[in-house]
Amino acid sequence: MTRIFVDADACPVKDETVRVAERHGVNVFIVSNGGLRPNPHPLVENVIVPDGPDVADMWIAERAGLGDVVVTADIPLAAKCIEADAQVIQHNGEVFTKANIGNRLATRDLMADLRAADPFRQGGGKPFSKADKSRFLDILEREMQVAIRKPSK
Repeated sequence: MTRIFVDADACPVKDETVRVAERHGVNVFIVSNGGLRPNPHPLVENVIVPDGPDVADMWIAERAGLGDVVVTADIPLAAKCIEADAQVIQHNGEVFTKANIGNRLATRDLMADLRAADPFRQGGGKPFSKADKSRFLDILEREMQVAIRKPSK
């Protein structure tokens, strides 16, 4: 059965994800290391993992697979979930695929090197907009349809 895993720390689309899950009757795992208000919805399991680097990512990567959808902005986590045949999308609606994940990992590493070389480099992402939220909802619905048609683990 299809499940949705949300890498919940700093994820701005948790409520939207639950709405889509409710429409499809699928379980949602909201995974964080704490500090989030638990969602009382009966389809939601609030998973609090111990503190530590990438503990939430490891929890998701160990469980997500064929027929599942993962919501994350973490590119290494996305790569692991794609390897396990899960559908993976970012909160802005961008889809991670087998075709683009290698380039995304390389770009991530390059940007990390550039930031390390210039400690005064200012940057950051653009603000999350209503258009991003709308795009996310459209793409999540599409990816749910793909995931539901696949056999699950």
